[in-house]
Amino acid sequence: MSAVTMEEIRAAAGRIAGIARRTPVWRSNSFDRQAGVATFFKCENLQKGGAFKIRGAVNFLRSIPEADRAKGVVAFSSGNHAQAVAIAAQALGMKATIVMPDDAPKSKLAATRARGAEIVVHDRHTESREAIAQGIADATGATIVPPFDHPWIVAGAGTCALELMEEVADLDALVVCLGGGGLLSGSAIAAKALNPAIRVFGVEPAVANDYWLSLQKGERVQIASPPTIADGLRTTKPGALN
Repeated sequence: MSAVTMEEIRAAAGRIAGIARRTPVWRSNSFDRQAGVATFFKCENLQKGGAFKIRGAVNFLRSIPEADRAKGVVAFSSGNHAQAVAIAAQALGMKATIVMPDDAPKSKLAATRARGAEIVVHDRHTESREAIAQGIADATGATIVPPFDHPWIVAGAGTCALELMEEVADLDALVVCLGGGGLLSGSAIAAKALNPAIRVFGVEPAVANDYWLSLQKGERVQIASPPTIADGLRTTKPGALN
């Protein structure tokens, strides 16, 4: 896979326009007082699907060759990526099949179904979601849309930081939630291209610290499915691309 460039992030911004929202940047005086710094929040909670994932999903689906789009897409996710792929597929008139864990939040299961996606449930502790998705793709010819580990996903996710830094140009640090690493990767590429001196931090739950452990060991470390309420950050191994 090729490295993602700033040019590809800018191109992704054009592809996602009209489906993904350009979310607002908000301030919090009370947070600033407690933190002792000036902070700016990129409100992806107001994005379609309630998370940044729609950015990568739309960029990915719009990058699929036209001849393959009629075969549909298949994705695996505990909720946020699932909803994003379902929203993107519905907007582009494509069939979507989503592999989701049986313990995913009911609200996310319902929201994904409401977007017209077909859901296949699995046991995250005993079954491989990747294997199930691959089996569906092999049987139908659908394109697999990975949740984070692909250049099209990373480039789409990077549009979030691009928008933020277009609005707040003098940031000296960027703090990014860290699950699979797609958002952090794309954000770091965009942020460093616009401001080489900026510091970029990835933040993951203490019990879902696969990236921290991997950095300490110098290789990708896999952990058990972590018991965290942050279901979108329950990844078990860093992506090969990130």
